[in-house]
Amino acid sequence: MGKVIIVTGGSRGIGKAIIQDILNRPKEKDTLVISVARNEPPLKELQGIYDSDRFQYVVGDVVNEKVQARILELALKRNDHIHAIVANAGVLAPVDSIKNFNFKDWKQHFDINFFSIVSLVSKCLPHMSGNDLLPGNIIMVSSGASVKAYKGWSCYCASKAALNSFALSIATEMEGQVKAIAVAPGVVATQMQVDIREKFGPEGMPADVFKRFTDLYDQNKLLEAHVPGHVYAELAVNGIPASLNGLYLRFNDERLSH
Repeated sequence: MGKVIIVTGGSRGIGKAIIQDILNRPKEKDTLVISVARNEPPLKELQGIYDSDRFQYVVGDVVNEKVQARILELALKRNDHIHAIVANAGVLAPVDSIKNFNFKDWKQHFDINFFSIVSLVSKCLPHMSGNDLLPGNIIMVSSGASVKAYKGWSCYCASKAALNSFALSIATEMEGQVKAIAVAPGVVATQMQVDIREKFGPEGMPADVFKRFTDLYDQNKLLEAHVPGHVYAELAVNGIPASLNGLYLRFNDERLSH
């Protein structure tokens, strides 16, 4: 019976790249990838390419517990063991000074970037542990902002730092039965970068921060999604090495290439 891998936020960007990387591997023809996103057409297109035996999806907000329950239901129809979760879905907003703190905005952000992951993981953990020969793997899509402060990004920085800590907690509590890792993808040509340039702009962040991202775009130095996508796919398919369990790493850390 093949692996079951859950990838959140799979309709575009890094999430879509992870799914394609996994399903394009000849050795993973028996693997089922399940994804969730709010936008159905890209998910439906993926299913048309790989068919429903290899790719299934749930349309909805990953924060919604009914959506999470449906993901789990699809997974357990295929296998009573979930091999991996790649927690990719996330947002950047609100981008603003801490002085303008808005509880509703911060709560919505943390619901998406953090609490939805905690909730989904808690539902899946009983189906990821208990098999010493095939431990479960939880891969968090973190950010360099989790370990570095950017003015105006306090909410995003905090939620990604929380993910790093959550990965460490899973590694500590599950004692190898389920492994976890947080990996930053670098600066990738995704919708988030479009939003930085066109939506948030220099009004939402200091000029030097805004310039850094626009310079990377102007100089064609943004990473293509498949670059970090391959790293996440490797961890999902082949498992997290025991020596990296609980760590926060950048996608290009040499330890991830072994």
